[in-house]
Amino acid sequence: MEIKDSVVLITGASSGIGLATARLFAREGARLALAARSVDLLEQLAAELHAEGAEVLIIPVDLTVQGQAAHAVKETVKCYGRIDILINNAGQAAIGSIADVEIENLRQIMALNLYAPLEAMQAAIPVMRTRKSGSIINISSMVSKMRLPNLGAYAATKSALNMLTDTARVELAGDGIRLITVYPRMTSTDFAKHSLGNTGYHRQVHANPNIQSDTPEYVATKILSAAMNEPDEQFMTE
Repeated sequence: MEIKDSVVLITGASSGIGLATARLFAREGARLALAARSVDLLEQLAAELHAEGAEVLIIPVDLTVQGQAAHAVKETVKCYGRIDILINNAGQAAIGSIADVEIENLRQIMALNLYAPLEAMQAAIPVMRTRKSGSIINISSMVSKMRLPNLGAYAATKSALNMLTDTARVELAGDGIRLITVYPRMTSTDFAKHSLGNTGYHRQVHANPNIQSDTPEYVATKILSAAMNEPDEQFMTE
């Protein structure tokens, strides 16, 4: 898809991968809608991008609350008249063994990692269908392809998102809507700091000098490549 002048909604846009993606798409000339909980960080980012000539709408939302993901899509369409690319990036981990992970923590990350992307998809699909065009990019994780101790709950939410994406790809093939799954690896962000449960485990992994981490800017280039080339899946290596 051509990025210049396309309308792109990015969730989790105030930090990490979402922030880097917003900056990169702005440089490519996209018209942005940026959704996140932190109003202050969204306003700072919008001011930065406006100064560079980008067109930016900020949408403060708590995507764990039912209806907020759909609200973000509706506000995007209200402002720009359409949505060309939906990037479901917001996510959170719950750390803990299967024997010990707290069920309430799993419920919370399911709301953000699975229910919110589905709700955003359901709001965006009818709009995209009217134009016979659109891309939905769901940010998964390589963890969903692995069996890592203490990350089973998080992996389960991303595995479920993978299946929703794969199934929607088949269902929407005749509507001109592309479904793309992006698989980041370990990334140098504050993701671990915001994890639920035993965050010491996640910090220990991130601090391990033998484990290489991608920068969020690198991951953003892969998301941009996915938006432009529209593969079924986008990994961090070819």
